[in-house]
Amino acid sequence: MAGELEVTDVERTGAAPADPLHFEWSHHRNCSLSPLQVLYAYGALCGISTAISVFFAWRGAWYILAFSLIEMLAVGVAFLFFGRHASDREHIALDRTALTIQIFDAQRVVCFRLNPSCVRLNATAAKAMARNGLMSIYDRGEEVKVGRFLTVPKRNQFVLELKAALQKIDLAAAEAKS
Repeated sequence: MAGELEVTDVERTGAAPADPLHFEWSHHRNCSLSPLQVLYAYGALCGISTAISVFFAWRGAWYILAFSLIEMLAVGVAFLFFGRHASDREHIALDRTALTIQIFDAQRVVCFRLNPSCVRLNATAAKAMARNGLMSIYDRGEEVKVGRFLTVPKRNQFVLELKAALQKIDLAAAEAKS
């Protein structure tokens, strides 16, 4: 199941019909099991483990039953942790007035509203992303790290798309001033 958590996906929802300068990206985990499927899998594991441990307890090895209960409890805790983080995601929206970043982590949501004309991406984006997997976005001393669910090629694609979108916003702002 750990391999499934590492698989990521990026979805670019594109421009809103009303405003051609509106961009959205959604980065999320690629969870292959629904909550109901996780429950069924846990039930199946518990059933098989209980059947085996009851057989050994019937044959006189009672300690197997205790270890089986501890095992089922540990697997249950792991599934709870998996379920808590299954819907983790990052949502990034850019328009003429703001770059809005929402980070959903377990039951916590952190929102950042940055000025697109002041936003800068870290200068060593490729090197930093290769090291820790995150890209930094700066706005007047505030740093927001994004890209935790993206593979390196998807991160590079996202950097290029975000830079292009920011340039379009800057160009539109410059044209509006003149």
